[in-house]
Amino acid sequence: MAITPTIGRRAARVLVDEFIRHSGPKTGLIVGAEPGHAVLSAAIDALLPNDKLTVTVDAGNREEMQSYLAEQGAWVVDRVRMVTSLADAAPADVVILAEPVTADSFEFTKTATVLRELTAATGTLSICAPLTSASAEDIADLVAEFGVGSDLVLRNQPPLRIHRLRFGEAPSTMAETIAPTYRPSSVPLTSRMNIDSNGLAAGAICLGLAGIAKKAKPRSKLWLLPAVAAVPVAAFFRDPERVTDDDPGAVVSSGDGKVLSVERISDDRFGEDGAEWLRIAVFLSVLDVHVNRAPVAGRVVDVFRETGGYAPAMKPSAEHNVACYTVLETPRGRVAVAQRTGLVARRIVNRTQPGALLAKGERYGLIRFGSRTDVYLPADAADALVAPGERVVGGETVIARWRDA
Repeated sequence: MAITPTIGRRAARVLVDEFIRHSGPKTGLIVGAEPGHAVLSAAIDALLPNDKLTVTVDAGNREEMQSYLAEQGAWVVDRVRMVTSLADAAPADVVILAEPVTADSFEFTKTATVLRELTAATGTLSICAPLTSASAEDIADLVAEFGVGSDLVLRNQPPLRIHRLRFGEAPSTMAETIAPTYRPSSVPLTSRMNIDSNGLAAGAICLGLAGIAKKAKPRSKLWLLPAVAAVPVAAFFRDPERVTDDDPGAVVSSGDGKVLSVERISDDRFGEDGAEWLRIAVFLSVLDVHVNRAPVAGRVVDVFRETGGYAPAMKPSAEHNVACYTVLETPRGRVAVAQRTGLVARRIVNRTQPGALLAKGERYGLIRFGSRTDVYLPADAADALVAPGERVVGGETVIARWRDA
């Protein structure tokens, strides 16, 4: 029996995130939400004084929607407008399709075309779909060309994949006015501590192995090994909340660990031939937090991976290890961050895409088990504030400062 897709609170929070994270003033358009819909509630909760929100409503439900908005108070009524046809809606900074995409390819293509026309040049369109959708190929094509972020929300019935699309190029300055993206992969444990979803999976695998070992050899104590390992393995993926310095002149560390080196180097890989960079390399031991954060605010212009070895991350030879580079365009020039593997680390997780906007201190990926993170800044535009041997905290420690600040 097929499950009718619905959007729960968690999925709604992810869908509305682009509207929430912008400080405004901004405009929003919600398509397909009924009174009390989780997406509409999330958007109303995010309204700021100068924001404007438009909601499409069936003609037969107009009075019900009016009553619902009136219940929210005059402050909401003044900022929310209803339209019974998309032809009456104006282009908005954030457009949200509040219904999971279940239509066939032809219908989805028509809908996507209309919604694209209603998305402002530098705005975003947010859509979601079940993991199996009749329009899966068309969605994939759209995401490949215009996608700036995707999230999987497992805690929904059924699980949904949520995509953010941008059809024009947003200015890099916009990244300095937004809050970090809400990441459903960061699962709250307490008010100050989260765990990355990779940690939940790793812990579950350990417990599963313990169960299998116990069942296969009930008299053996071997099952204790994976059972005991479950806690430290999961703890490796801890993801604490961090308070990032909002001084626009401050550059923060991308990861926790010990500064390995601070040096000026030449590197042509980041789109600027003959450029000289100030590189600050940080070693992350297996005991450090391995969630990576953006050192500055900017627009992602490139994400690329390079093959290599798995030398110990604290050694100079780690320069040639497997790595993933994220290149940001900022008002002060390009900034790059390298996620490097180490002797034990074998997998790099990077959750951003070209075209996305990253706020300073925003989570964007992680490296599994021991690694190194390098931040590249324009050599003539920034000064380092740390030295080799110092300990740094990702998203909090100021490692450099822009000279023009």
